[in-house]
Amino acid sequence: MAKDFRKEVEALRPYLVRYASIQLRGTDAVEDAVQETLLAALAAEATFAGRSNLRTWITGILKHKIIDVIRQSSRHRALDAVDGEESAEDFDALFDESGHWRDPPHAWPHPEDALQEKQFVAALEKCLAALPARTSQVFLMREHLGSETAEICKELGITSTHCWVLLYRARMALRACLEKGWLRK
Repeated sequence: MAKDFRKEVEALRPYLVRYASIQLRGTDAVEDAVQETLLAALAAEATFAGRSNLRTWITGILKHKIIDVIRQSSRHRALDAVDGEESAEDFDALFDESGHWRDPPHAWPHPEDALQEKQFVAALEKCLAALPARTSQVFLMREHLGSETAEICKELGITSTHCWVLLYRARMALRACLEKGWLRK
């Protein structure tokens, strides 16, 4: 049984690398998180009772490893590091004096179908990679990992106001990027 479990766990490695690549910047961080996840899963084989899907169980382990990496990197990074997050002027040009869109975004014809298309996923990953590091971390922790605002703030050492500003900027930048690179194809 142990040999089969090990093979099943190792077969999930490509999926785990893709998943971690969306969350983390840099192949070293991705490889470390995936490696730690695989080791933790293999070490905890006895606790895996099969109550959930193996992929779901290992993804849960990976999520915790990703949060650990983000927590560790935020400790080493100056809180006021400049990576493009502080300039709201980029977004101010999108709105008129009354706060309305100058050029309203185009409606998505069928957003449910878009999620199924590989082109959309590829475009989204490219747009996520273009976000500033801290903005990307906040967005992915909130929207992909499902972290609460208080948890994000604690892990990254930011205020809730800063968190919401970063989430807003991430959503605006992703929307603009997707409109340019995918929706207008």
